[in-house]
Amino acid sequence: MSLREPIVATRIDSYRPGFGHGRAPALRDIIGAMENAAEHAPHVLVVDDDRDIRELLAGYLVRQGMQVETAADGEGLWRGLDGAAIDIVVLDLNLPGADGLALCRELRARGHAVPVIMLTARGDPIDRVVGLEIGADDYMAKPFEPRELVARIRTVLRRARIATASEDRPRARPEPPRGRRLQFAGWKLDIPARELVSPDGSVVVLTSGEFGLLRVLVENAGRVLSRDQLLNHTQGRDASPFDRSIDLHVSRLRAKLRDDARVPSLLKTVRNEGYVLVADVKAVP
Repeated sequence: MSLREPIVATRIDSYRPGFGHGRAPALRDIIGAMENAAEHAPHVLVVDDDRDIRELLAGYLVRQGMQVETAADGEGLWRGLDGAAIDIVVLDLNLPGADGLALCRELRARGHAVPVIMLTARGDPIDRVVGLEIGADDYMAKPFEPRELVARIRTVLRRARIATASEDRPRARPEPPRGRRLQFAGWKLDIPARELVSPDGSVVVLTSGEFGLLRVLVENAGRVLSRDQLLNHTQGRDASPFDRSIDLHVSRLRAKLRDDARVPSLLKTVRNEGYVLVADVKAVP
């Protein structure tokens, strides 16, 4: 079985003659079920220069019901993204040529918002922080339990869905009554397009996590939101004692909003309480 082509594990156990259907399934029913499962299976791109690890991960992810593409380096990464609708990238840090950090940085610079989970054999916390700050959505150190990777893939994809499914996400208060484009301090957050437009008209690329966090802060401008509230709004969960993901996202947003991290005037930290966006917000056409 080639791991260069999209593959998916599909179950059709429920289509059993005499079990709630009254008849044996027609071939078209079985094919339709398989196509439906494939359509909704997460499409993962695994980028690792170690062939054994690539094949091990690909096989395991397929058994978990996912579609898988594999690549050995940066060139394979770009080919994979160009050739298929990838939902998430599992990216090794130590690659020949451009390493995972450089590739993740270039991904964001090119406007790709696809979620990224970085893998590395290094245990240095600095690598983790740098990876998250340049746009990775999660980070795992080798060796790891494959089941944990599957759990993290599903969690990151759930975060991305929450960020885009605005109508299903709980909010502290309703969004402005008119329009879906919000303007603050010269910036414009285009919600349907998921874009941040700077005062000079240039588009600033946001990851799914950054977009979700900024949207919550903008829609609740002037209100202090705790880390727990921000995680609940953006990721559907509460913060663990050592969870610093919100702090990292805020740091990255400040840089993109050109807000001085030493003396922020837009995204302010309220000691022992949380974060607040200090700006007048209005809906614009």
